[in-house]
Amino acid sequence: MWKYFAKRLGMMAIALFFIILLTFIIMHSIPGGPFTSDRKVSAEVEAALNAKYNLDAPLYEQFFDYLGGVLRGDFGPSYEYTGKSVNDFIANGFPVSAKLGVITMVFVLLAAVPMGILAAIKNGKWQDMAIMAVATIGVTIPSFVIASVLIYIFSFRLNWLPTYGVDTWKGYILPVIALGGYSVSYLARLMRSSLLEVMGQDYIRTARAKGLSERKVILRHAMRNALIPVITVLGPTVANLLTGSFVVEKIFAIPGLGVHFVNSVSQRDYTTIMGVTIFYATFLLAMVFIVDVFYCLIDPRIKYE
Repeated sequence: MWKYFAKRLGMMAIALFFIILLTFIIMHSIPGGPFTSDRKVSAEVEAALNAKYNLDAPLYEQFFDYLGGVLRGDFGPSYEYTGKSVNDFIANGFPVSAKLGVITMVFVLLAAVPMGILAAIKNGKWQDMAIMAVATIGVTIPSFVIASVLIYIFSFRLNWLPTYGVDTWKGYILPVIALGGYSVSYLARLMRSSLLEVMGQDYIRTARAKGLSERKVILRHAMRNALIPVITVLGPTVANLLTGSFVVEKIFAIPGLGVHFVNSVSQRDYTTIMGVTIFYATFLLAMVFIVDVFYCLIDPRIKYE
């Protein structure tokens, strides 16, 4: 098992290297630069800024210089905000996004798993059709549309909830629903299909033949195997929710990691774009690795050799 984990860690390191390389190449292939914005900057000032941040050096030298900083945990200074570093943005923005993501993840699990179980148990009945109709709507409608509709109904029309910020517990309600809507719908559909497949297996029929109640059959025998596909997609889902949705955070003016990323794109802040991308990619790879570890705990039949 340890050899497998070591191999996976090596693959993660290689994947992260190519993510850094591709992001660096894409950033530097875009016409213009971080100091060629709408602000009129003289050629002398732009040349001085490029020299200050080593942007006038050959690309390979810039890349290895940046890679060395990343290995030291330093994502470099922000080109847009004087005196600010990308590490500052991550340190300040990630806790906000993570708190919102944890609350959303709890909401997703508490909603999606029971919905999927109920839909599978009531397969073909009105409960199943109603849940699948809601899930289909949640999957097809983008999060920014859901956020806009929620703001219009509950903030402008009913005046129940705030339109921005998370200063109070009420401020989390609309962002959590908008951020978790797609995940709830997708996981509920996946849970339903997975449980239906498991319920048709021979060992489930054997358990029923022994006289076990339907509740015990589902909870003791069916749930473990039915949860495997759900856990597979749970890793990327958790990473996405904990790092924050760029659009949802922007709409609700939440000062998380997503807002810094959106602002950096519009401002051509190369280091912030790369730093947030690398941080997100690392977090995503780590969550996928953790999911692989949990496979052994959920299903003892799975062994890593």
